[in-house]
Formats: sequence, C-alpha cells, structure tokens
Amino acid sequence: ETGVSTWHDPRFRDMEMDPVELGVLPPGWEIRYTANGRQYFVDHINRTTQFTDPRLTVNVTRRISTNISQLDHLPAFQDPLPPPPCQDPLPPPVEKRDLVHKMHRMRSQLNDMQPNIGHCRIEVTRENVFEESYHQIMRMRVRDLKKRLLIRFRGEEGLDYGGIAREWLYLLSHEMLNPYYGLFQYSRQDVYTLQINRDSGVNPEHLSYFYFVGRIIGMAVFHGLYIDGGFTLPFYKQLLGRPISLEDMESVDPEFYRSLKWVLENDLDGVIDTTFEVEYDWFGKVLQRELMAGGKDIPVTNSNKEEYVSLYVQWRFKAGIEKQFIALQRGFNEIIPAQLLKMFDEKELELVISGLGKIDVKDWRMNTRLKNCSLDSDIIKWFWKIVESFDDEMRARLLQFVTGSSRVPLEGFKALQGIIITLLQSLL
Repeated sequence: ETGVSTWHDPRFRDMEMDPVELGVLPPGWEIRYTANGRQYFVDHINRTTQFTDPRLTVNVTRRISTNISQLDHLPAFQDPLPPPPCQDPLPPPVEKRDLVHKMHRMRSQLNDMQPNIGHCRIEVTRENVFEESYHQIMRMRVRDLKKRLLIRFRGEEGLDYGGIAREWLYLLSHEMLNPYYGLFQYSRQDVYTLQINRDSGVNPEHLSYFYFVGRIIGMAVFHGLYIDGGFTLPFYKQLLGRPISLEDMESVDPEFYRSLKWVLENDLDGVIDTTFEVEYDWFGKVLQRELMAGGKDIPVTNSNKEEYVSLYVQWRFKAGIEKQFIALQRGFNEIIPAQLLKMFDEKELELVISGLGKIDVKDWRMNTRLKNCSLDSDIIKWFWKIVESFDDEMRARLLQFVTGSSRVPLEGFKALQGIIITLLQSLL
C-alpha cells in the first residue's frame, strides 16, 4: 500500500523488546557479524545462517497464540473480524511487488535448483585468492557451483556456516574488480562505479577471466551473498537484456549527457561541425572510429541528429566490449537463468548483486564539505537527523539517488569527490 520495500520482516517491525524480554538464544545459536558490521545469527545444529533474530520468531508465535486464545473467549454474537472489503481476486503483477517479495520469489526458485547432496569445496590462500579461485572454479561443472559452498582458507581452521564464504567473496571481489588488473575501470574519476575496460585485450586470456567474473557474480546471487563493488546502472541494464538509451548516459557522464541533450534540443545549422565519427584514447594514442559506414564524411544535421545521438550512446556503452560482456553474461546466466531476473529493474538488480552494504553515517558526515552553509545551519541538522533515522535500505537508496550507486568506495566516503556537496546545495 505504501510502495515501500524493506529487508526486515514486517511482523517484527513494531516489536519493541528489550534484551531481558528476548531472553537467551535458543540452543546451538550464536551471534556473529559480517565484515561490514551487520549482525547475523548462526544455527550450528542445522548449519544455517540468517539475519533475523531467532528469538523474535519465538515471540511472534507466542503473541499470535495469545491473540487467538483471546478471540476464542469473545461472545458468540460478536464478530471478531469485520467482513473483508471487496477485492480483486487476482494478485498484483509480479513487476509491481516490492523488492523483498521479488527476492523471496527468486530465492524460492533458486533453492529448487540447488542439489540436495554434496558441497562446492574451494580451498585458497588469502595471499593468492584471485588466481587460486579462478583455477578451481573454471574446472568445475555448473551443477557443482550450485552446491552448498564450503570454503576453506589454507592453514586456517574453521567451519563454514556462511561467514567464511562471505569473507572469501569479499576478498575475491576486491581483487577481481580492481582496475589494476585491467578487466574493469572506473566510469569516471569522481565516481567509483565500474565498467568493462575496452582495453582489457592486452591480457590474451581476458575473455576467460570475464567468464570467471560472470560465474562469481552468479554464484553470489545464487547463494545469497554479495559482490563488494558496484557497476554502472547501464551495466545492470545490459545484464537484464534491456536497451540502452540517452538517459542512461546521465549517471555515467553527466557533462556529455548535457551535450547530447543540447544537440537534440537546438538548431544545428551553422553551429557545429561534427561528423558520424568519434575519437578515443588508446594507450596514449588518439584513434578514430566511424559510427556508421562512411561516417567520417557524413555531417550531423537537424535531420539526422537523433540517429547520431543513438549511435553515439551505443558506441559509448558497447563498442569494444562486446566479447567481454558476452563472456561475462554467459558465465552469469549459467548460474542464474535470465528469466528469473525479468521481474527486477536495473536499480533493483544492483541491490540483488551488491547488497545494501553498511553505510557509516559518521564517516559520511565527516567527509561532506559544505558550501553557503555550516554545520549549525538548521537544514544541515535536519538532513543528518533524517539520514540517521533511515534504516540501511533507505540510506542505500539515498546514496544511489545521489551518486548513482548504493555502494561506498573501498576508501570510504572520502573518495566520493564533489557528490554530496551538490545535494546539499540543492537543498538550500
């Protein structure tokens, strides 16, 4: 009814219970914390993990039982429940359900695809987690990758009930997505979202590595884990098989987006001298590429400017990375069938793959520079008070709205240059 999605079970939302009322954990349960500080619970008896406090489940059941027993004592002539309003017998379309329902539906389908026996066993060292993971996973069959993960760091003792797998994926994400390896690059200097590096071909084995990255992203989604890093929204849109448009340019390169919008909205006669050819840098060399056959000799005019903008957008997001993306997508769809993702849009898919992350409001505030205002300004106080009242999902959505990604750079908020300033100025 509200159009709001949440990661928390709505049955627990209004339960204000202190630790004394909650009591001790059930036998075999333990509280642990993820690398980003999020609390989760380990069931050592069934070898499972979950984010919901198992004590809440017990209390919900107790309260429901109490309410039912109270209804049984009502007078026979008193109807305890009003008649339900006339409703449409058909459920709302899947696309209209909130993110939590979509993820539950996908998770149910993925659980049906998981083999009932066996484990996906991976043993690596922390120092060489990228290469060792690559060689082991590339030798495995798709069916084996869907088995319950059993990760072990060589030379370390520990039972993997989910925590070690999360740590392995966290370390692996930092390595395989690092622009140092040349597979990916930051979309621009002041925004730390990733895109495929069109110059990745300097590594003759790059397509095999993109196939591996696709498998890892697919495994993360399949096993309910998250990749520690974020891609551009057009990347997620392509992964969904949806067409790229000019509007997708805004989150990646706002300056050029405004230039192309100007081309579409203004008279070009006698104003610009542009052809259907683009220039780009390749290891210090300036190269040219035609957007269409004979493009260098075709001027951009009022009659063909829409075609020029469309071709330029396609070149910006697809040219030079077709083979890389196909390899990555093949590895991903081996684990996650494309039809399971049709219910998500690109922003939701980012949250499915990368998760919400733990957003440190204190770090956010410390690394926010203010213009035309001060920390004592009422609107600044109101802003931080609202952000502090948000749960992790709302903070992630705010960050996604402002920066184009729900993830914080590995270096923290200090790496988000000039982003929050614009938001605060727009609020004044």
